[in-house]
Amino acid sequence: MGLPENIRKIMSRKKLYLNSGKEESLKRYHPWVFSGAVSHSDGVIEEGDIAEIYDAKKNFLAVGHCQIGSIAVRILSFENEAINKEFWKKRFESAYQLRKQLGLVENPRNNAYRLVHGEGDLLSGLIVDIYADTAVMQAHSPGMHLARIELAEALKETLGDSIHNIYYKSEMTLPFKADLDAENGYLLGDRSSLDILENGLKFRVDWIKGQKTGFFVDQRENRRLLEQYAKGRNVLNLFCYTGGFSCYALRGEAKQVHSVDSSAKAIVLTNENIALNFPDDNRHQSFVEDAFKYLGKMDESYDLIILDPPAFAKHRNVLRNALQGYRKLNATAFEKIQSGGIIFTFSCSQVVSKNDFRLAVFSAAAQSGRKVRILHQLVQPADHPINIYHPEGEYLKGLILWVE
Repeated sequence: MGLPENIRKIMSRKKLYLNSGKEESLKRYHPWVFSGAVSHSDGVIEEGDIAEIYDAKKNFLAVGHCQIGSIAVRILSFENEAINKEFWKKRFESAYQLRKQLGLVENPRNNAYRLVHGEGDLLSGLIVDIYADTAVMQAHSPGMHLARIELAEALKETLGDSIHNIYYKSEMTLPFKADLDAENGYLLGDRSSLDILENGLKFRVDWIKGQKTGFFVDQRENRRLLEQYAKGRNVLNLFCYTGGFSCYALRGEAKQVHSVDSSAKAIVLTNENIALNFPDDNRHQSFVEDAFKYLGKMDESYDLIILDPPAFAKHRNVLRNALQGYRKLNATAFEKIQSGGIIFTFSCSQVVSKNDFRLAVFSAAAQSGRKVRILHQLVQPADHPINIYHPEGEYLKGLILWVE
């Protein structure tokens, strides 16, 4: 009799050794190994290979996916175990049970949520968003890309009949240097779009043509909070994308809501979502225009402004420019908003820390000379959990500000 498959896989794995003293972060369960920490391997390691990680004294540390770049290894487990379909199912089941505890599964008012949030769900390099009966899977590492078929099988076996479609969307998220020639497409089913429910509101999701996985589920709770502040206010939603905040403002009985985005496609999506929820509602208007230009030339008629721009910085080498962008954007909003107005301001840039973002906003407030108070400090929702050993996972920062 031969060895069981999982034992054979473990025995055939490459071994990667760290420089002396570079094991401390893994002992603190950080899920990344940086390239500067690597000493050598016992063979040629290819992009996406699963390797065992050892310290300089040859003590086992972890198992992970290897890749080219500053992050050399994304850790999958701190135990010497097989990485196979059963492993993926165990991780998916854990993530699913958490979402059930959060009340996001089988919720009659909400059928969209994030099932897998990378390191936050101990699956570094993988994102899975659920839209009713469709899962959209996104790889951010070569290893997850190479495992996509096995991942899809494990996902279907975990979720059963609740999922009929699995769409793989990773053309724009995989490392460029990996040269994987990835293509988006269906791993199961073929449904192209659908209308989801979020807190009782309808939104049309198109994962093929839309940004990210098709919808920004990470602002769900912040949108609901906006609804509580919208009554009787003139609302400006900048960088509106699909008009999520605009729909909540209308349901919150805003006096008027203006949605602005530089993308004509985004405005089409916004108008579709407004029509789904508030047909023939003349309180809403949308504009295809650059948000900075619109804000700069507008009058002072708004008393609630949402600033939810795309990531100004995806890499640290542009961090300074990004912070200048946040200061400029917020300073103009402070100058233009009515007295007694409210600003919802956000950063979704992972490389922009919470302190950096707050400093940029505080500098903008000081520049405007307005009296500003913090009402709420906002973060990503619980279905985007942060691994306590991976503080970099806290990417969404927001403030709700009262401006006199």
